[in-house]
Amino acid sequence: MMRITFVLPPIDESGGMRVLATYAERLQRRGNEVAVVATSERQLAFRHRVMRVLRGEMPPPWMKSPRVTHFESLQSLRILSHPGPITDADVPDADVVIATWWETAPMVAALSPAKGRKVYFLQGYEPSIPGVPTERANATWRLPMQKIVVANWLSEMARDKFGDPTAICVPNSVDTKLFYAPVRDKQRIPTAGFVYVPGSIKGSDIAVAAILKAKQSVPNLRVICFGTLPPGPPLPLPDWFEFTLRPAQNALRDLYASFDMFLQPSRMEGFGLPTLEAMACRTPVIATPAGAAPELLRGGGGKLVGHESSDEMAAAIVEMAGASAHQWHSWSDAAYRTATSFSWDDATEAFEKALRKTVLGAANRPS
Repeated sequence: MMRITFVLPPIDESGGMRVLATYAERLQRRGNEVAVVATSERQLAFRHRVMRVLRGEMPPPWMKSPRVTHFESLQSLRILSHPGPITDADVPDADVVIATWWETAPMVAALSPAKGRKVYFLQGYEPSIPGVPTERANATWRLPMQKIVVANWLSEMARDKFGDPTAICVPNSVDTKLFYAPVRDKQRIPTAGFVYVPGSIKGSDIAVAAILKAKQSVPNLRVICFGTLPPGPPLPLPDWFEFTLRPAQNALRDLYASFDMFLQPSRMEGFGLPTLEAMACRTPVIATPAGAAPELLRGGGGKLVGHESSDEMAAAIVEMAGASAHQWHSWSDAAYRTATSFSWDDATEAFEKALRKTVLGAANRPS
């Protein structure tokens, strides 16, 4: 049994938070003593709040964020009354303490040895996110902390860019009790789906451009998308796109299963969890080579297209819409096989093993 502390930025509805909650809950279930400590939101000046709303990075003030988080089942969750810095008084003594975001990494690095061995869990390259200061975020990769990353490209970045060959890769997984679908046929009306995120990094603009091009060849193409922010500036949607705001988990499963193809157009991803969720629902994926998409689609569960290429994505949409039932089933079956080869049980065991290796390595190191 280990005492494990996760140190989080302000809790939100992101897939990255869902991953953290999954690990915390499963590590607790395996008999570990798990604590989660999260900072509170920093209050932005009015003009900064307006700019973030206009850029699609936060909801307008009349849209209340739901109070439900991914952490309800956790026994020890503490949300601090301040945005940081986190000090020794804010976290319990533990065997290992885990930074989960570039702003939390220096805070964790500064904690006393009593708070545990220092681990940095990286779900992406955060300097690629608009508004994240590149040099400050890059500096966190050089901190003397054990890195755990979610994809091979991040291990390679740790080694090649930051001179750290010790990063441990533990790929994300998917809960197949939550995301699943029975064997089904290709639909008479071809249906494409994607996650709507108005900011540039997720590439929703690429998906929209590709769909508009594809519709010239597939006039009956149906489009369904979903997201945590309503459509609007800076990326309005055509009125024939169907949109669902903040779908519940069971509704999200049904959405994935209603698609003939799922578009993952990201310019940058750490892993790209929606790709795996869609594949678990037997939906072929059309993706740019961001995050883990090249590895996930290697087994034939969809099509990999060029980075930022709406033309290639449009051609793949047309191909998939016009494919025979046999070909579509081949993609669908391969997608499902790939998704079910990933297990949160396996991922949690590998994550726990990485933490234990860090703790034992410190215990065995000569003083």
